[in-house]
Amino acid sequence: GKITITDSGKGMPAEIQRKVFDPFFTTKAVGEGTGLGMSIVRSIIDEHSGTINVESELNKGTKIEIVLPQKKK
Repeated sequence: GKITITDSGKGMPAEIQRKVFDPFFTTKAVGEGTGLGMSIVRSIIDEHSGTINVESELNKGTKIEIVLPQKKK
């Protein structure tokens, strides 16, 4: 199955998109975040043999697409 999440926010520059899944990367001020959220999300998706992709354009928004394989019954 596929889950797509989109917003119409300010978007992310390419240098942030490249780092968004890096452990401990955050754009928040010191003490306001650990930078582990997206890293943990990617780990969970990887454990389920899925994929996650981020596309973003400045001043237009961001799209996150998660694809997880369907389990055989």
